Amino acid sequence: MKEALLYEKLAAKKVKCFLCAHRCLILAGKRGVCGVRENKAGLLYSLVYKKLVSQHVDPIEKKPFFHFLPGSVSYSIATVGCNFRCDFCQNYAISQAVSDHDGIIGEETPAQDVVNSALKYGCRSISYTYTEPTISFEYALEVMKLAKREGLRNNFVTNGYMTAEMLECLKGYLDAANVDLKSFNDGFYKKICGARLEPVLESLRIMKKLDIWVEVTTLVVPGLNDSEEELKKCAEFILSLGKETPWHVSRFYPQYKMENVSPTPVEKLERAREIGLKAGLRYVYTGNITGDAGENTYCYNCKETLIKRYGFQVLEYNIIDSRCKFCQTPVDGIRL
Repeated sequence: MKEALLYEKLAAKKVKCFLCAHRCLILAGKRGVCGVRENKAGLLYSLVYKKLVSQHVDPIEKKPFFHFLPGSVSYSIATVGCNFRCDFCQNYAISQAVSDHDGIIGEETPAQDVVNSALKYGCRSISYTYTEPTISFEYALEVMKLAKREGLRNNFVTNGYMTAEMLECLKGYLDAANVDLKSFNDGFYKKICGARLEPVLESLRIMKKLDIWVEVTTLVVPGLNDSEEELKKCAEFILSLGKETPWHVSRFYPQYKMENVSPTPVEKLERAREIGLKAGLRYVYTGNITGDAGENTYCYNCKETLIKRYGFQVLEYNIIDSRCKFCQTPVDGIRL
């Protein structure tokens, strides 16, 4: 255990955590919504410090990042737990391990070991992913600082439910974030995720102000967040962040507590992509449909294929000095 950052001590040994947007008031002997921050006699502790439950080398495209070091591999790490309770979580075995089984599991791994492994396997970045990286903030920040010294980049794959205070602490260390915009309906967030919409929108605004490269992912779930009206609202908000912000509209497959819901029709994702492009976004991608044309990156000026993909593989790369090979239009993102 490690004493947590970003909390306030209150009377009667209570504490107020301001790491994430739940801003939990935690009584002595109790934990926050995430289940991995515990008040012990008036001091707040992280229960997942250095406890990695997953370590893998992944293509950066798997996160998904299509404009952040494309074609590279990233060292991906996770601890157990999450501050959301999404009924469709694909990584529920580890994200919900605490809430479902009261399990704080993981292998003790010093931050320097993570960085050493990333360098050993030729990774260009470290991804804090699989579960919600916000809740392992103390450990993640330690790794990030060491990674920066070695020339590695850092990225979050996140639900975006952190506070402004936390994001300020990450300034200069967090290079990129893929943020789930799960819906543009507060009722969806409350019912399906146990959270609210507005804090996610605010995190996205702050990230852009902090010059963090942002990509947005929306898992399109049939009957829940797939109406044209809602998809248009998502697209319009992302456009307000900047037309260079990539939007990934991803196919839902039955998972966890939503095994009775059918996979998203491909036509629905293709329509979502059209909506995003029509709204004025430069880059809109379809996800979880291997081989679809929506996996590719196209020049927004001449429409030629800049990056041709098949799943997580880059098959063709037509960007030179961050410009389109065919018309020399600048291409947005962070490249190798």
